[in-house]
Amino acid sequence: MIRGIKFVGVPVRDQAVALKFYTEAIGMKVMTDQPFSPQQRWIELKFPGADTGVTLFTPPGHEDRIGQFQSISFWCDDVFAEAEALKQKGVVFTKEPATETWGTAAVFRDPDGNQFVLSSRK
Repeated sequence: MIRGIKFVGVPVRDQAVALKFYTEAIGMKVMTDQPFSPQQRWIELKFPGADTGVTLFTPPGHEDRIGQFQSISFWCDDVFAEAEALKQKGVVFTKEPATETWGTAAVFRDPDGNQFVLSSRK
C-alpha cells in the first residue's frame, strides 16, 4: 500500500546555490547530501517535522524544466506573515499574498527562476 509522497524533485542549475537558498532562506534541513554522479549530488531536504521533502536534482535530459513553474505548493499558517519573513531573507515573490475564496496564496521563486505557491487555509 502506498503511504505518501517521500519527496518531489526541484530541477536546479547549481546545487550549491540552491542548497544555500533552501536551507538558509526557506528553512529546510538536509536529510541527505552525497555524490550521485560525476556531475551531481543527491540532495534531499525536509522541513523539521514534515514527512515530505524535496530533492535538488535535475535528471539528465530534464534541464529544460529549470526555471519553470513547479506544481509544488508549500503551506504555512499565515501567508502574509511568512511572505514578509521570507522577503527579509531575500526571497522574491512574483505574486504577492492574496486571499481567495479557497484560501490565501502567493508565488515565490528560487535562484533558478523556479516558481512555487505558498498557501494557507486562512
